[in-house]
Amino acid sequence: MSDPDVASAVNWPSVPACHGWLSLDRRGTWRLKGEPVRHAGLIAFINAHYAADESGKWIFQNGPQAVFVSLDYTPLVWRMDLDGSLTAHTGAASGAVVAAYLDEAGNVLLHTAHGIGLLDDRELGAFVTACQLASGAPAAQEALQGVKAGGSGVFWRGLPLQVIRRLDVPRRFGFDPDPRP
Repeated sequence: MSDPDVASAVNWPSVPACHGWLSLDRRGTWRLKGEPVRHAGLIAFINAHYAADESGKWIFQNGPQAVFVSLDYTPLVWRMDLDGSLTAHTGAASGAVVAAYLDEAGNVLLHTAHGIGLLDDRELGAFVTACQLASGAPAAQEALQGVKAGGSGVFWRGLPLQVIRRLDVPRRFGFDPDPRP
């Protein structure tokens, strides 16, 4: 992820910011006006210039233009690598995971050194397999349902799985999921 302050330090011509064109879906796919971006070079360019501004709005700095990103859920989407490490949809390594959350719909959110992100739903099987009870036994489906209902006692990689309400996520982690002019 790049620093938007670097791009803003360049003496660019004045151009209006762009809203409502670029979004990030729940699987970490960039979308332009709702259509998936498929060009590898464009994806890499967006990834390299994607960061939050000081107010928690996530932007893609496209030269002189700030393109505000609408988020389907969180600003990052995590994927598990074969070795179990996490990588963001941008290709950045997660760094240390400091908290794991389960929302009311069963979505998994991981708070890492780089911020909060939704675990790609294709990774849920591996995530659930790694969940354990305090005794070290595998966590059964009932235990995970208990967390969603406000219970505790389920751990992922030693971290307690905490309940969180989806509506609370943007405020709690300081981001704007739908920046408007």
